[in-house]
Amino acid sequence: MTEHWSASDPGVLRFPSGALVRGRGLRHPLPSGPTSAPTPMPTFAVYLLGKQPPRTEWDARWLRWPDFRLPKDRRQARLAFEEALTRAANERVEVACGGGRGRTGTALACMAVLDGVPPDRAVAYVRRHYHPRAVETPWQRRFVLRFADDV
Repeated sequence: MTEHWSASDPGVLRFPSGALVRGRGLRHPLPSGPTSAPTPMPTFAVYLLGKQPPRTEWDARWLRWPDFRLPKDRRQARLAFEEALTRAANERVEVACGGGRGRTGTALACMAVLDGVPPDRAVAYVRRHYHPRAVETPWQRRFVLRFADDV
C-alpha cells in the first residue's frame, strides 16, 4: 500500500468517497509540499494530451485529448477515469493536462460523477474543491452532463 496524497497538498481533490486525486498542469513545475520540497511522485497517472507524453517512472495512461476539445475515445476515457478512481483508494493518482484546468477539470468532474456526484452538480463540485475555472468550454460541460449516459 502506498502513502496517499495529503488533502492539503496543492491540486488535491477529495471525492465524496474520500478518494484523493491530484490534478495538475504539466506546463507548470511540480507543486511543493509543506517544506517547499516537491510533493511525492504519483504512483499512477492519467495524462490528457493531444500528443503522447514522455515516459514516466510511474504507471501512466495516455488519453488522446487535444487542448480545449474532448477525448478522442469516450469509452477509453471512461475506462481511464474508472481505473484512476479505483486506484486512488490505495495509490497516489494524478490527472493532468497542459494547463491543469480544462481537460483536467473535465476529467475530475467525470470522476466525481463516477463517485456519486449528480452530473448536473459535478462541474460546480470540481470548481469549488479543485479550481474555480475548471472545465473551460461549453462542450466540456456538456460532456460531463452526458457522461453518465455514455457507454
